[in-house]
Amino acid sequence: MATTRISQYLPPNIDPTQAPLAYGSRALPKLNSELNEECDLLTRQRALMALCDHLRDPEHIQHAIQCGIILSLKKLLADDDVTVRWKTLEVLYIISCHSVGRNAYLEEDVIGPIAELFEDSSDVVRKFAHQAIEMVAELAIGAQGVVDGNLVPILVAKLNDETDEIKGSILDTLHFCLKVNTEDALNSGAMQVFHSLLDHHDPHIRAKAARDIMDLSVPLAGKVKAHEVGSMKRLIELMADEEPEVRANCAAAIMFIAITTQGKYQAIEHNAIETLLLNLEDTHSAVRLNAVKALTGLSEAPEGRKRLMNEVDKFEKMRNDSSLAVQTAVDMAIKVITWTP
Repeated sequence: MATTRISQYLPPNIDPTQAPLAYGSRALPKLNSELNEECDLLTRQRALMALCDHLRDPEHIQHAIQCGIILSLKKLLADDDVTVRWKTLEVLYIISCHSVGRNAYLEEDVIGPIAELFEDSSDVVRKFAHQAIEMVAELAIGAQGVVDGNLVPILVAKLNDETDEIKGSILDTLHFCLKVNTEDALNSGAMQVFHSLLDHHDPHIRAKAARDIMDLSVPLAGKVKAHEVGSMKRLIELMADEEPEVRANCAAAIMFIAITTQGKYQAIEHNAIETLLLNLEDTHSAVRLNAVKALTGLSEAPEGRKRLMNEVDKFEKMRNDSSLAVQTAVDMAIKVITWTP
């Protein structure tokens, strides 16, 4: 029989760990005010929990920025409570997944305060800090902001002692930063660090390390440094790696390093031509494409051209490759290999 007694328990669809949302357009302003409740830790924690879920809807991102959420979160990065720092960075990461959020980061100068948490004692705090910076760096202006904040040397140093998951984020961030500036990375010993990561047990780390070696080898100074640390030999060995992304990125790195005469002869010395020829039949088009391009560069050396003249038929068979990019690269390779003065 029904009674008028009121239950002391919350309804089953209410999450006690989250702050209740106000109706409609008042939801975000109310959460923002709760984020600034300095004397009430539980209120801040519950507001952050609710904000994480609320902002997963992209339609709420712009309104959150207009309400001043970014500034409130920026203040909370220095909070003494690890849960507050963690959830604050998670919210910032969610916001950074959108272009309007990345622009807001730059306008409010949030990169520096986030970077300070690279030294946090909590793994999850550091993880979200690096992921947030990685997302911002995807924009050229964001990558420039990371470089201008002198974070590249810090990121390179962190590759030596961070967890594997965080190393992946750092390598991605450096990938974007190297597109706008390579000098800081070279001066920080990045080539040596990337080279050491080619032996990592995680194939994704190996692939990203090879990609960053390629990025760092774009300027002449990077090619020289790659030669000094002996990256060419290891890159050639990894052309037999089980992970196709590793093979593709290693071939691309070989291609860039071998632009110089020194790089060409170092590659030939370590049997790069024989190894790359085996990759012409790879099942992944990216590997075939980069292998063809690398061989094209090596054919510019007299020894390379002499060796590849006997393999022109292999290139001819690739003219009907399923990838149009590979077909174009093959045509260029044949022209370079068969060129005569």
